[in-house]
Amino acid sequence: MRFGITILPEHPWSKAKDLWRQAEDFGFDHASTYDHITWSGLPDGPWFSATTTLTGASTVTERIKLGMLVASANFRHPGTFMRDITALDDISGGRFLLGLGTGGDADSKILGGPDLTTKQRVDRFEEFAQVLDVLLTNERVSHQGEFFPIRELSTAPGPTQKPRTPFVMAGNGPRSVRMAATLGAGWVTMGVKGDDEDDWWASLIALNEKLDAALDKGDRDVESFPRYLSMDAGHRFSLESPQLFEDMVGRAGEIGFTDVITHWPRPDSPYAGSMQTLETVVGDVIPKVRQGLP
Repeated sequence: MRFGITILPEHPWSKAKDLWRQAEDFGFDHASTYDHITWSGLPDGPWFSATTTLTGASTVTERIKLGMLVASANFRHPGTFMRDITALDDISGGRFLLGLGTGGDADSKILGGPDLTTKQRVDRFEEFAQVLDVLLTNERVSHQGEFFPIRELSTAPGPTQKPRTPFVMAGNGPRSVRMAATLGAGWVTMGVKGDDEDDWWASLIALNEKLDAALDKGDRDVESFPRYLSMDAGHRFSLESPQLFEDMVGRAGEIGFTDVITHWPRPDSPYAGSMQTLETVVGDVIPKVRQGLP
């Protein structure tokens, strides 16, 4: 099991840099942040750029993988985003993990984007991911699709990681799961919340089975494919207590998840919690899980 933590991009860099350093010192395998113009969880709060935050995080850490969970096509064009990805991969020394998902439409609506049906949003996401894949693996690209035209774009120097920066594909729908199996170096899910925690866990079992089927159909190895779970997407915050964290990690592992992600505790909702709990988790719970102790 690998362990990740998400740090919301709400802090000025004078404070945020210490959190990213501490995430590495705590021994997390990866640390990530959200990518939005505005986030519905804190619509009126301070919010900073994900790409700039991750660039800063790259300069104050050395080992930890750095993730964007997740970028979407709502307010990005793959041609310009390719430049951000290439720079982040370079500055981080090949430690960048790129999460991709359909996202909600709040960001695009703020910028005057059109109202899209669910099918159109998935169409846009599919084109976005496919074009990014081509941009990051070819020297010159032209593309004429429904959403993202590109005319003779030179992509030099290309990403540090080869054949390209790994995509961690998000989504629960059939097409999104299939894209994870074809384009992804991993899959990340929040599950389907449902009415209670039992519903949420049941959804994770069902979604993993769908991913297994998609991987098998695409002749990809089911056992080794990385699966990331955002543990705080259900009905409880995983850092509510050390025991809850340990229990959730155990259930996630039984289902087949290879990576679990919690959130840096905040003084109030969302993700209200204490640093004492986080310190107990990293000092006691995570080492016990890694050693396979009961």
